Amino acid sequence: MTDKHRGFGKPFALALLLVLAFALVYTFFLTSSDNMTPGDGEIIVAFLDVGQGDSILIWSQDNAVLIDGGDVRQGNTVLGYLRRAGITRLDYVIATHPHSDHIGGLVAVLNQMEVGYVLMPDVIHTTNTYENFLSVIENNDISVMVPEVGDWIVAGLIELNILALQPANRNINDASIIVRLVYKERSFLFTGDAEAHSERMIIASRQDIKSDVLKIGHHGSRTSTTEGFLDAVAPMVAVIQVGGGNRFGHPHPDIIERLTDRGIIIYRTDEMGTIFIATDGYCIVLLD
Repeated sequence: MTDKHRGFGKPFALALLLVLAFALVYTFFLTSSDNMTPGDGEIIVAFLDVGQGDSILIWSQDNAVLIDGGDVRQGNTVLGYLRRAGITRLDYVIATHPHSDHIGGLVAVLNQMEVGYVLMPDVIHTTNTYENFLSVIENNDISVMVPEVGDWIVAGLIELNILALQPANRNINDASIIVRLVYKERSFLFTGDAEAHSERMIIASRQDIKSDVLKIGHHGSRTSTTEGFLDAVAPMVAVIQVGGGNRFGHPHPDIIERLTDRGIIIYRTDEMGTIFIATDGYCIVLLD
């Protein structure tokens, strides 16, 4: 009788462990809440729906960082998100690179919000959007920082590691500032429009880039998210910021297949609107 009970206990225990593991994964990614206000010790990352562009808001109870702002038509959209979140000051605004679908909306933000510092690459770009962006920084006397690889940008709980900042001797996309948010045991990687060259350089640098959540580069273009980079990051969630029916065909089917083959959960702003993900440094929760 004792032996029979022991024989039954092992598969039962294994089944129980599998059930618990499934429950953990479900809680880790799929728990929902209507509360968009960070609790004590929590950070919310919002991948804002700004159409065919990037804008990411990271905030805690006391601090906030904005990465990009979509194009110029999205300035009021971004401001609306900031106001609904109760944010009156941005510790840092990161302009990953000077393309209009990333910095255009920042003109309105910088004009109407208190901003501590603007981070940007040392890149020359001759467009009206970029010149307006530089003018609003000067007119509002906002301090500018050109970060270096390895720098840490800290705003309370929000700690961002600068992973890449390539010279724009190939293309401006590869000059994108790539940052990794690290909070306790969880991490997010934000890639701007960085392409294959920048991804290879990051891998070669042997920095820690493994992250739970990856913002897919260049709106899901096939010029980014190489297989080697994806394997090095090994995300469990991928977020694609992209406009519905865009003329570029983003995200490219190859990128979707690449993510799906690895079992990576895909969230898209063209399908879901703004994507809110909260973390306490241990769990990651999708808010809706």
